[in-house]
Amino acid sequence: MPSDLAKKKAAKKKEAAKARQRVKKHDDVNGEGELQDAQVNGAVTNGETNGDVAALTKELDEFEMRKMEARAVTGVLASHPNSTDVHISSLSLTFHGQELLSDTSLELNSGRRYGLIGLNGTGKSMLLSAIGHREVPIPEHIDIYHLTREMAPSEKTALQCVMEVDEERIKLEKEAERLAHEDSECEKLMEIYERLEELDADKAEVRASRILFGLGFTPAMQQKKLKDFSGGWRMRVSLARALFIKPFMLLLDEPTNHLDLDACVWLEEELKSFKRILVLISHSQDFLNGVCTNIIHLHQRKLKYYTGNYDQYVKTREELEENQMKRYNWEQDQIAHMKNYIARFGHGSAKLARQAQSKEKTLQKMVASGLTARVVNDKTLSFYFPPCGKIPPPVIMVQNVSFRYSSDTHFIYKNLEFGIDLDTRVALVGPNGAGKSTLLKLLMGELLPTDGMIRKHSHVKIGRYHQHLTEQLELDLSPLEYMMKCFPEIKEKEEMRKIIGRYGLTGKQQVSPIRNLSDGQKCRVCFAWLAWQNPHMLFLDEPTNHLDIETIDALAEAISEFEGGMMLVSHDFRLIQQVAQEIWVCEKQTITKWNGDILAYKEHLKSKIDKQTHDI
Repeated sequence: MPSDLAKKKAAKKKEAAKARQRVKKHDDVNGEGELQDAQVNGAVTNGETNGDVAALTKELDEFEMRKMEARAVTGVLASHPNSTDVHISSLSLTFHGQELLSDTSLELNSGRRYGLIGLNGTGKSMLLSAIGHREVPIPEHIDIYHLTREMAPSEKTALQCVMEVDEERIKLEKEAERLAHEDSECEKLMEIYERLEELDADKAEVRASRILFGLGFTPAMQQKKLKDFSGGWRMRVSLARALFIKPFMLLLDEPTNHLDLDACVWLEEELKSFKRILVLISHSQDFLNGVCTNIIHLHQRKLKYYTGNYDQYVKTREELEENQMKRYNWEQDQIAHMKNYIARFGHGSAKLARQAQSKEKTLQKMVASGLTARVVNDKTLSFYFPPCGKIPPPVIMVQNVSFRYSSDTHFIYKNLEFGIDLDTRVALVGPNGAGKSTLLKLLMGELLPTDGMIRKHSHVKIGRYHQHLTEQLELDLSPLEYMMKCFPEIKEKEEMRKIIGRYGLTGKQQVSPIRNLSDGQKCRVCFAWLAWQNPHMLFLDEPTNHLDIETIDALAEAISEFEGGMMLVSHDFRLIQQVAQEIWVCEKQTITKWNGDILAYKEHLKSKIDKQTHDI
C-alpha cells in the first residue's frame, strides 16, 4: 500500500494537473500588437481552409518522399548497439545518381555539438535528412528529432503546439487522470507520478513558455493561434518544439534563418547547454563559434573531423594543409630526383646501374605505401556588383514619415526623419516586428507612408534582395536560360556563362533545371539577377539564408567594393561587422543610431537576455 507521503504527493500532483488544465483553457484574446509587421504577410486568412493546409502538407510530404526515393544510402554500424555514441563506417550517399559521400565515416559522440560545414550543393542537408529518416543504421534507443519545416497553420496556440510534442508526458498525464478517478491509491498511479516527476512535468508549461519567450513570443503571442502567424513565426514554433522535447540526437538545418539578432543570441546561449548529440548546419561563423565543440567538414565526398569551434577549425585546417603540402612537395622532389637518376644511370656501369635499380625499388615502395595527396582547396568565389555611376545627394529623403498597416493597428514608425545616399552603409537591427523589412518596403515604394513623405532621386535604381526572391525563379528553366530570358541584350551564351560563373554556378549547374539546384545555388541565381539590374542602392533583407560561409565572404567582399549605397537586415553578426559602417536600431516606433559596433550590440543583447532570464 502507498505510504501517507506518497498519498500527499499524489494529491499535489492531481492539484497541479487541474491547475494546468485551468491555464490551458485560458486564452488571452487581448493581443499586444507586436506581430503586425511580422504577421501581415504569411498568416492564414479567412479565405483559406483546412483543406488548403492539408493539401500543402501532403504536397510537402510527397516531395520529401520523392527525395528519399532518389537517395541511396549505405553504411555499417561500427559502434556498440547499446552505446550512446554513433559510429557508422563505409558510409556512402548518392542522390539522383550523383555521389555526395563515398566510403567515409560518420562519428557522433554523446555530449558533443557538431557544426556540419561545406560548400553549397555538397550534400549537407541531404546527410541530415538521411540521418533523420534513419536511412543509416542508428540504434533504436537513440531518439532523433530533425527540424525540417514550419508548423502547419491550425487552431492550436503556439504554447499548445510546443507542449503537445512531448508525447510521453501527455500520455502519462492522461493515464494518471484516468487512474486517479478510478483508484487514487493504486501502485500504477504512483509509478506514473514518479515518472512524471522525472520528466519535470509540473514545470513543462513554464519551460515551454520560457523557450517561446526566448524565441521572441510574448505571453500574449504564446496564446495566439498558429493560423494567425506567418511562416517565419511558425518555424520558430517548430524550433521551440525541438528544444522542448530534448531528444537524444537533435538535427538543426540553418536554425537561425528565421530569427532576429535577439533570438539568435538567445538560441546560441540555449544550445551551449545541450548535453546529448547536436548536429547543426549554419552559415554563421559567429553562431558556430558560440555553440560547437566540434566541426565536421564535408569536402571531396568525405567527412573530416576537427576538435573545437569554427575559428579553431580554420586554424587547425590551415596548419594541417600547410604540413600536408610540405610533405607533398618533399615527396615530389624525391620522386623527381630518383626518376632523373634512374634515367641517367640505369644503363651505365654496373655500379651505377645497381644504384639506379636500388632507387627504383625505393620509388616503388614509396608509391605502394601511398603518396601524400596534393591539397585540394574549395573553389574561390568572387561576387561582383557592376559600377552604378554617381547620383548627387540626397538620393532618398525620409521626411516626417509615420506608418501603420491599417487604421485599427498600432503605428510601427512615427515621425521618421533621415536621408541616405550612395555612401550609406547601414545595418538595421532590432527585434522581429519592429519594422526592419517594412522600412525597406517603404523606401522601395512597395508601401506608402501613412503620414509624411519619401522623396527619391528620379534616376535612382534600387535592387532589393529578400527571403522570397527565389520564388520568382522559373524552376523548369536552367540558370543560363533564365538569365538569357531576363537580360535579352546579352546575346552570347558564353558571355552569360561567364557572368553566372562569377556567382559560383559552373558546369552542369548552369544548364540543369533550377528546381534541381540546392537552396543556396538558387540564391546565387538571384544574386546574379540582382547584380545585373545594375542598381545604385542595395537593400539586402536576410541575404545569407541558405548560403555557405565561403559564399557569404564573397558577398561581403563584393559589397565592400560596390560603388553604391547599402542597407542591410541580417542575423549574421560577422557579415554586419564586415560591411556596415553604422548600426541603426529599429525599436519603439523609431530608429536610433547605435553608438558602437555590432559586437558591442551583441553584448548588449546578451546582458538583456540575462536580465530577462533572471526576472523569469
